[in-house]
Amino acid sequence: MNILAIESSCDETAAAIVRDGRQCLADEILSQADMHAIYGGVVPEIASRNHVTAISRLASSAVRKAGITKRDIDAVAVTFAPGLIGALLVGVNFAKGAALSLGVPLIPVHHVRGHIAANYIAFPQLEPPFLCLAISGGNSLIVDVRGYTDMHILGSTMDDAAGECFDKAARVLGLPYPGGRPMQELAEGGRDDAYVLPQAHIEGRPYDMSFSGLKTAVVNLAHNAAQKGEELDRAGLAASFQRAVSDALVPRAMAAAGELGYDTVVVAGGVAANKRVRADFEAACRREGKRLFVPPLRLCGDNGAMIGAQAYYEYLAGARAGSDLNAYATMEIDSPLLKY
Repeated sequence: MNILAIESSCDETAAAIVRDGRQCLADEILSQADMHAIYGGVVPEIASRNHVTAISRLASSAVRKAGITKRDIDAVAVTFAPGLIGALLVGVNFAKGAALSLGVPLIPVHHVRGHIAANYIAFPQLEPPFLCLAISGGNSLIVDVRGYTDMHILGSTMDDAAGECFDKAARVLGLPYPGGRPMQELAEGGRDDAYVLPQAHIEGRPYDMSFSGLKTAVVNLAHNAAQKGEELDRAGLAASFQRAVSDALVPRAMAAAGELGYDTVVVAGGVAANKRVRADFEAACRREGKRLFVPPLRLCGDNGAMIGAQAYYEYLAGARAGSDLNAYATMEIDSPLLKY
């Protein structure tokens, strides 16, 4: 089954051709990061307008690079939640038109479910059930993946997502947007015990997280140093920050996997590209005898392949959408709207 998959939830426009949920025949991605860098974050209106100009061209390119024709497309899939509403609507409306013109089913896909499914492209042997930590600029979730479309949230951030915290801390340190890679590169020259940073714990909710206090601590350290005329150990603060983020994520995910009795741990989303997080998960899984699956860097960020992969299993579960499909800025990964 060949699925044309569309992703436009934030500032990447992507179109991919995925076969049977596991094989990516083509994946075209156009990043707008450089356009938004001067603003220090994504400007929704600019993102939406650029999706409009790029989406048709990328879809055509994906079909061509996959070595198929439009007649070979069996379904069209699209991210419909969550994300920037204007950006989502560009993808949803394009996908509606494509499905209608091709006479094929339209499959709605939840963005975070797509991130999890990126691992199906990278690791054909991976099958549920497993414990997944989904970490990105907009989400930080510990998910019990019981089946391809049967998921339950065990824990989530109470405020900022881990990726958002990276971006805000990077800005304070004078680093460009997006902040993940610059923070990682700066941290490589510092000690991760240079600064003691806070760890949040929510009473009675061991798997929930909070990153706002960590962000505020970095801001205060930087501002206090500037006000006193003291030199800030920027590399040490970046390294200490990475350690604090990883220490908030890895132990919780491992504890959840242990409680559920799972021997497989999966990591997904943009923050999964971080070297410190990946290394700490590798060490923890070796220590506890668990299998770890983390997608290659190209599949950590937003892409069409992950949407096509998840769409295949949503299709098997009966997911279909019509011309009335809407986009949603927020939606839980286990929302009743995702029950078919």
